Amino acid sequence: MGAGGPDDDDNRWPPWLKPLLKETFFVQCKQHADSHKSECNMYCLDCMNGALCSLCLTHHKEHRAIQIRRSSYHDVIRVNEIQKVLDITGVQTYIINSARVVFLNERPQPRPGKGVTNTCEVCERSLLDSYRFCSLGCKIAGTSKNFQKKKHTATMASDSEDSYCSSSSHGRHINSKVQSFTPSTPPPTSVNYRTAKRRKGIPHRAPMGGLIIQY
Repeated sequence: MGAGGPDDDDNRWPPWLKPLLKETFFVQCKQHADSHKSECNMYCLDCMNGALCSLCLTHHKEHRAIQIRRSSYHDVIRVNEIQKVLDITGVQTYIINSARVVFLNERPQPRPGKGVTNTCEVCERSLLDSYRFCSLGCKIAGTSKNFQKKKHTATMASDSEDSYCSSSSHGRHINSKVQSFTPSTPPPTSVNYRTAKRRKGIPHRAPMGGLIIQY
């Protein structure tokens, strides 16, 4: 297809990248299920034939194979491995177990934290100021010609509602969107209620006889 066609975005990336991001890792290898090394955490960039276990690599000795690791149930890959075969400029890196890694796919957040000045252009995860994307998958999506940035109208509306509710001195109806992010105050327990009632009693002054005056 000529220049400007839909295949241009695919030609920008190595042919193994998108299949890698769609692959499911850390499952048991069907061919070596009886082995204790049957966990599939490898991928051959030349064959692109799915996740592999360490025993499968005997058939890929002369091939480029990379190891996938896991952090908080998300797939990551070490920077020193992936940067040899892929440009990861703009993707935030993280240090996990003393190794610098990048995440394979997006990890969206419900809402950026307060004071955040930079977020992923695709999934809006909080980032350091020098980065554009939180993962390799987000870089592919965010640099596509057909990609459109998300509008921040929902976040702006929520922020304005928060400001309105905090400045109001009377009890008013709070939008359900605000309630989803702001936990309501729990009702007082029976113990706390009895304690509060006892504190409302009339204070008693100590008798004068209890004072010792020295001259």
